[in-house]
Amino acid sequence: MNSWFVLVDFENVQPKNIGLLHGGAFKIKVFVGANQAKVPLEIARALQAFGPHAEYIQIEGSGRNALDFHIAYYLGRLAAENPDASFCIVSKDSGFDPLIRHVTAQKVFCKRFESISDIHLSDTPGSAAPSDRVDAIIANLARRKAARPRTLKTLRSTIKAFVGDTLADEQLDGLIDKLAQRGIVSIVDGKVHYEQE
Repeated sequence: MNSWFVLVDFENVQPKNIGLLHGGAFKIKVFVGANQAKVPLEIARALQAFGPHAEYIQIEGSGRNALDFHIAYYLGRLAAENPDASFCIVSKDSGFDPLIRHVTAQKVFCKRFESISDIHLSDTPGSAAPSDRVDAIIANLARRKAARPRTLKTLRSTIKAFVGDTLADEQLDGLIDKLAQRGIVSIVDGKVHYEQE
């Protein structure tokens, strides 16, 4: 499966929901300003779950767009080292858009998102392989614990929101069938039961 690098502009966005990406093939780099001495515990804990696939990069020096230039440098370097990778820049700064258009013209897949929750598995070229997609859905459901969907209708909408609204009904049915085949869920009279209750 191709790597997906998530480059977070922490001066611009302090995402509280990084955990939503856990269970996918995401590698996260959080770019922190020279004067940002503290990271909230909630974010630090969420990143810790990614182990070696998450790191902080504190820039040196300050100045207008200093952090943006660091992100641009890492984007170029990582794209050269990982030609099949996809890149997500998490920032509300539209100043990244000309860079993204340029690298896209060079056949590097890159998109900007204003929040972590906007990133879906279907946002990358070719999306995820079916087994990888199922693994990511299983991990997402496990994180929900008591808030897991209890009806087939809710399960369908939850999966669709997670992997992207472009999912066709037959693809959605196939993913739910795979969850059942793996013994993760059983569905009786429209009610969803989980292997580990």
